[in-house]
Amino acid sequence: MIDKQSTDLIRARQRSRARVMALLLGAFVILVFAISIVKIQLGHPG
Repeated sequence: MIDKQSTDLIRARQRSRARVMALLLGAFVILVFAISIVKIQLGHPG
């Protein structure tokens, strides 16, 4: 059986990994949005 200390450590790692993935996803969304805005301003199609 897994003790509470190792369970807490696993949960902490999962939270840390989830935060990193959320930040990367957010950065990607902002990047795509910024590229879209620049393309619209320059008048490029699609």
